Amino acid sequence: MPHDVNLILTLAGGLTAATALGFVTQKLRLSPLVGYLLAGVLVGPYSPGFVADASTASQCAEIGIILLMFGVGLHFHLKDLLAVRHIAVSGALIQIAAATLAGAAVFCLLGGGLVPGLIFGMSISVASTVVLTRVMGDNGLLHTRAGHVALGWLVVEDLFTILLLVLLPSFLSPEAGPLWLTLALTLLKLAGLTAFMLLAGQKLIPLLLGWVARTGTRDLFTLAVLALALGIAVGAALLFDASMALGAFLAGMVVGQSDFSARAAAEALPLRDAFAVLFFVSVGMLFNPLALLDDWPLMLLTFGIIVLVKPMTAFTVCRLFRRPPREALAVGLSLGQIGEFSFILAGVGASYGIFGPEVNNAVIPAAILSITLNPLLFPQLERLSRWLEARRPAFVPETHEAESATPGDVIVVGYGPTGEALCRILEDFHLRPVIIEANIDTVRRLRREGRHALHGNATQAEVLLQAGLADAAALLLTSSGIPAAEVVSIARSINPRVRIWAHTAYLSQARALREQGVQDAFSGEGEVALALSAALLRELGAAPAFIDAERDRLRSRWQLSAAGPEATSATGRPPSGSPS
Repeated sequence: MPHDVNLILTLAGGLTAATALGFVTQKLRLSPLVGYLLAGVLVGPYSPGFVADASTASQCAEIGIILLMFGVGLHFHLKDLLAVRHIAVSGALIQIAAATLAGAAVFCLLGGGLVPGLIFGMSISVASTVVLTRVMGDNGLLHTRAGHVALGWLVVEDLFTILLLVLLPSFLSPEAGPLWLTLALTLLKLAGLTAFMLLAGQKLIPLLLGWVARTGTRDLFTLAVLALALGIAVGAALLFDASMALGAFLAGMVVGQSDFSARAAAEALPLRDAFAVLFFVSVGMLFNPLALLDDWPLMLLTFGIIVLVKPMTAFTVCRLFRRPPREALAVGLSLGQIGEFSFILAGVGASYGIFGPEVNNAVIPAAILSITLNPLLFPQLERLSRWLEARRPAFVPETHEAESATPGDVIVVGYGPTGEALCRILEDFHLRPVIIEANIDTVRRLRREGRHALHGNATQAEVLLQAGLADAAALLLTSSGIPAAEVVSIARSINPRVRIWAHTAYLSQARALREQGVQDAFSGEGEVALALSAALLRELGAAPAFIDAERDRLRSRWQLSAAGPEATSATGRPPSGSPS
């Protein structure tokens, strides 16, 4: 029976091309975003062979934008911005202004108008969160002062982008009235939506997610989070005449401040990644390679603004704030690229007829080149910073803030009897446990007690990252019901140096975990066998020395650790970092 298969063909063709080219670019040590954009060119109308349906790809891209903005809101923490507010706020605004003016000048120089030029400049003034976090994470800078400043800078850019997404449609719409009236109505609607989300949403959303979480059904929780993200985005557009992106951002922010932030990020946002890929594919489909024959001047000048004006402005601002050359250089380099928000803003201008196709034909290849170049510059950071340090003007004093010297947290997975006992011991030794627990009621009780607890599943990297595993000293898996082998594999990929202790059900599992490199694994099967053997021998009148010898023989036979009820660690000493 004939039927419409445009959606299936678009998904199959777009995702297949994105997977193949993303894999190739990853192997070349480039960002997969380059591969996704090239995949869009490959399946677009300007390339031979299979052509994906543009309308279907555009709708998938809209879902990708909604879920991207939901993810931004989910990870938005005001305290992170406040920690670096002085340099991040002023620096981001100065850099946005510089890039906007440079973009407008280029656009006007090549025959465009001032208003389109300003919108064009704004679109290339904001960096990609995806690219920045990936590059800084790969180079070990994400959890340094430079990483904190760059992330705070990006938060300001994200908020600026969201404000533009709200205001631009009101200004560009042919039905828009006087400027002051349009601005007043837009801000009034924005205030109404924000107040509704922060007042009603903070009560209703956690209540709804709490009901769903208590069912214990994982797919139902995932559906609930997706329904909230999409439903609130659509509601914001229909009821408040705001952008769906803003509604999704506010929904993510409310969920992010609740007890469900880690679980929502881990379980619901993989679908975001799939649709985000389709968003980049849909952007790539707009690019006509042959148009570069005519549009190359705009593309080259755009690329120059991205990789020269933006980093140099950021570097200068950081130096004016007396940041060391290496930190200023790292922040500047991290911002020398553009990504998802640039495409969104350029798309807004194109949808209202402000831009012609020449903007996409300039922005897309400039983005591909900047995303490709950005990771290649970071290995030169040390050499460049030494060169700059040697030429530092004497009139620029430095401020060197001390890095945090506190020991890393110990992450405890599970808060049953074993987890509770281990947390008490850690606190007695002045170590702060971060608890990952699947029971939402237990998490809320622990938080009321002042404990640091997360609701989620430790088999998901997002949950471990939010618990602070990247900087943690140790990971304790306290229940035999935890799939320890899977958690250990994920934990090692995040923090290869973390020390891991695990509780397993069977001796074979404990041996396998030791082969994976954990500090030790304790089998319930083996420990019960030891305890019962000792009890039976005592009942039969065996001497204490014979009981100890039999226990040692069983440990050797079953390859059990020497750490039993009488020992404090595998070495017989207190845990590392604790008082002896």
